[in-house]
Amino acid sequence: MSLTSVKEILQHASKHVYAVPAFNIFNYESAMWAIKAAEKVRMPVIIQFFPGYTIHVSMRVIVDTVKDLARNARVPVGLHLDHARDFETAIAGIAAGFSSVMIDGSALSFEDNVALTSQVRRVATVFGIDVEAELGHVGSGSKLDDFTNPNNYTDPKEVKRFVELTDVDSLAIAVGNGHGHYLTAPVLDFERISAIKAETDIPLVMHGGSDIPDEQIRESVIRGMSKFNIATEYGCAMYKAQEPVVAQQDSHFGVLHAMEEKVLEYLTAKFELLNPNGYRGDEK
Repeated sequence: MSLTSVKEILQHASKHVYAVPAFNIFNYESAMWAIKAAEKVRMPVIIQFFPGYTIHVSMRVIVDTVKDLARNARVPVGLHLDHARDFETAIAGIAAGFSSVMIDGSALSFEDNVALTSQVRRVATVFGIDVEAELGHVGSGSKLDDFTNPNNYTDPKEVKRFVELTDVDSLAIAVGNGHGHYLTAPVLDFERISAIKAETDIPLVMHGGSDIPDEQIRESVIRGMSKFNIATEYGCAMYKAQEPVVAQQDSHFGVLHAMEEKVLEYLTAKFELLNPNGYRGDEK
């Protein structure tokens, strides 16, 4: 199986009421383990890359690595560029071979966000690339006001107009979520999720998916969230799996092999959490 359109993956998830984890990766192992876990539970997966990591590895290397892994995968695998905050970064992602890109104009005014998103959409359409945008602003979990102040949240009344003006394939929304570690447990606005879902039929995306309480994740999926971005939590899971192995072994050549079991336990549990209705990939 080769790469699958992120749009197609998310439309399927929306139809069957499950959500797809989008794991931020930075090397071969982090991508390979995410795909291996997806195969274990027979669910699609999205592998995504944050542009800030280009100081360590190029977009092209990530694209080639994930495409190679996807060719032998037994489940649908999507490839997505996360959080391009300007036109140039989004287009660099398209040029590097990402089949889906996010353009994040959420810190701009509504009009400027529409203008930037539409600019990327026009180029992406030429190359058959999927586009995710953000309306409302998902800030940092380390700043209480970012994820507790409703003024930062997505206004359901703006959603339909934004989607019509930009023609995006999926939409990241702010409903009490934030990136990174949370200062205190978030309290997601479920009624807002439902109200936004009523305004559009495109898949909805939850950024800041790390460390949201399980019961809130399940309810969010039921209310209409189709993609959960997971970066911080995945990185911490890999660190926790590595730490005791490094401490106990005289030789570190087997560290990655020894880590794999614990990392896969974390990943498969996340897939199950995002699948409250028990969908399996052999169902139509």
